[in-house]
Amino acid sequence: MSSESLPVEFLTTTQVGEKGQLTVPSEYREALQLEKGAQVAVLRLGGALLLIPEHAYFRQLCDRIASVFANLGITEADLLSTLPEARQRVFERRYPELAKPAKKQRGKVKKTKAR
Repeated sequence: MSSESLPVEFLTTTQVGEKGQLTVPSEYREALQLEKGAQVAVLRLGGALLLIPEHAYFRQLCDRIASVFANLGITEADLLSTLPEARQRVFERRYPELAKPAKKQRGKVKKTKAR
């Protein structure tokens, strides 16, 4: 994210419909490239709601994460090297029965006839 201040301006008012829907005027939908069915993140800031188009929200989140990693000196190779261990931990948590080491059978081994 840039260090510049974000422009804040009053755009318009709208009404909440019967089903809780809001109408965003077409000029603002076009400016933000919001098509019918576009996902919008809704954040609560005190007594206000902030609407952020998901594609913009996701991009901001990715930029912020990349910035944190860069500041910590973590590289792509560092992250990729952690994947096998992380996968194993997820597997063990998700499938504990399959992750247990197989127990050796005691006693006689049952022989089967060769055909």
